[in-house]
Amino acid sequence: MITINIESLPLMERQRWLQAAIAPRPICFASTIDASGNVNLSPFSFFNLFSTNPAIVIFSPSRRARNNTTKHTLQNILEVPECVINIVDYDMVQQTSLSSCEYAKGVDEFIKAGFQKMPATLVKPPMVQEAKVKLECKVQEVKSLGDQGGAGQLVIAEVLCMHVDESILGEDGKIDQRKLQLVARLGGDWYCRVDEASLFKVTKPNTELGIGIDNLPPGIRNSSFLTGNHLGMLANVHTLPEIDPVFTDDRLKEIVQYYAVNPQEMEKELHRYAGELLNAGNVTAAWQVLLYGETA
Repeated sequence: MITINIESLPLMERQRWLQAAIAPRPICFASTIDASGNVNLSPFSFFNLFSTNPAIVIFSPSRRARNNTTKHTLQNILEVPECVINIVDYDMVQQTSLSSCEYAKGVDEFIKAGFQKMPATLVKPPMVQEAKVKLECKVQEVKSLGDQGGAGQLVIAEVLCMHVDESILGEDGKIDQRKLQLVARLGGDWYCRVDEASLFKVTKPNTELGIGIDNLPPGIRNSSFLTGNHLGMLANVHTLPEIDPVFTDDRLKEIVQYYAVNPQEMEKELHRYAGELLNAGNVTAAWQVLLYGETA
């Protein structure tokens, strides 16, 4: 492992290391307007949700590292403290990237990138019609982190309302993550696409405390085959499971019969099989297989 002293790096090199490691980052596609009515549209990947009551998002149109100038988005917000954050999905990512070109002040990125304006309901800047989720926001504060190139300029904004395209809703009337193919920024020219093939679920910890990895039986905790992810799944139970006398599994029977004369090899095979079950999300069956090995 190498150690990198961030403060000793040239600014652009520092940016490359940090942006490649701290990712993926959601994209704030912000539309703003100045006091004269000129509209600006620009993406920012220093962005996230920070509070739900009040509903607060923060994004950062940082000072340019190259020449320490400020961006039109920031200039507009200081004149008219409102914005619309248009959420970027895969269908619009190339146009969004195009809008990040440093066009001159007064050039309309809606036109340059080929997006349609849609009037907002509570704020002055227009919305991006093509965006499937739009957040109308009132800027509460702009907090500067410095006056040097690369310094963040935190735009702290309250979400007043959301507009959500019905095409991305599930049967429950809520956003279905499988239908909204979000994109996010990585380092350099890299992005990632959130689609059904890349999605997976992690069961939230129980409302009752999980037993923790430290309370797993030593033979399981020190397994050569079970990963940290596997152990985390096994430890997310509020009591140590017991052998279920009615549990039956053909693969378990085969392992027991084949390795009956070699307990060490049997344990390896049981742990290997438990890992497969955990990969498939079957924690209950994995526990039963492992418990058999603990008592064999």
